[in-house]
Amino acid sequence: MTPPDDQIFHLATPAQWTLATATGEVAPPSLATEGFVHCSTEAQVASTIERYFAGHDELVLLRIDTDQVATDLHWEESRPGELFPHVYRAIRVDEVVEVIPWRRAANDPA
Repeated sequence: MTPPDDQIFHLATPAQWTLATATGEVAPPSLATEGFVHCSTEAQVASTIERYFAGHDELVLLRIDTDQVATDLHWEESRPGELFPHVYRAIRVDEVVEVIPWRRAANDPA
């Protein structure tokens, strides 16, 4: 399997993004427990929200500059046959090139 040539996003709650801007880095609990920051391609964002953020009505999609994280970016199989981007360090706030607000539509499943 070859990694997709795609943009990558880290999904966070608005509170998590506020904390990241205060500390200067995106360092979710997975960094301490698994050694990396979970990310998704644009095509994977919807399924990631469904699977891991079902109880959230508001998120921010943080688009990461893949050139800046390239040496620490690894594409790994997380679901059978599907590669996901993992960044093996905290992501600096200045490596986030776009912050996209996301709100669950009224008819979306919770």
